[in-house]
This record gives sequence, C-alpha cells and structure tokens, in this order.
Amino acid sequence: DAKQGVYIANVLKCRPPGNRNPQPDEITQCEPYLRRQVALVQPKIILAMGRFAVQSLLTTEPIGKLRGRVHHYEGVPVIVTYHPAYLLRALPEKAKAWQDLCLAMATVRRG
Repeated sequence: DAKQGVYIANVLKCRPPGNRNPQPDEITQCEPYLRRQVALVQPKIILAMGRFAVQSLLTTEPIGKLRGRVHHYEGVPVIVTYHPAYLLRALPEKAKAWQDLCLAMATVRRG
C-alpha cells in the first residue's frame, strides 16, 4: 500500500492586514499561484475547506448547498466542507464534515 501524502495550500499566499477576510481582488491576484500549485502537485482530490477556498475554486454558492457531491477544478475532483475554525464554533456541524471526509475517501478510492 503506497503512502498517501497530503499537501496543504491556502488560497491567499499572505495574510491580509489585521487578519481580516480577504477582499475579492486579493483572491483574484493569488489565483494564478493556486492554479499553478494544483498543476504541479497533481492531487488526486482537493478538499476545499471554508468559504474562501470554495469561492476561489468553484462558486460563491453557500457551502451547505455544495456539500455532498463531487465538483471539479482543473479536472481534479473537489469535495466541499466547512473550515476547521468554523467547526470549533459550531460543534453540531462536525458530523457533516465527517460525511464530507468519507465522500472524499470514497472518491479517491473510485478514482
């Protein structure tokens, strides 16, 4: 059984001043770097965690509407789930995040 690696990439390559939410133009400026990272890493799957990741890779639709199905970015399967910081504040949502992780694993196995 081959080892499975994990590569963590952030949408933004630097933190906005005061750790505020990123502006749309900041996300747009970093998008070519994210696209290049995906091309270089060639992931089997992308787990988009949180609103800004989802908006950068897919759409501005709410996470709740996008969960539970496989999306694609640059030909790579994408599973949408909640950001870990949100899960710390909304403990009941952890079960949904677990479902998302199970979907991600099933998608990789089918892949």
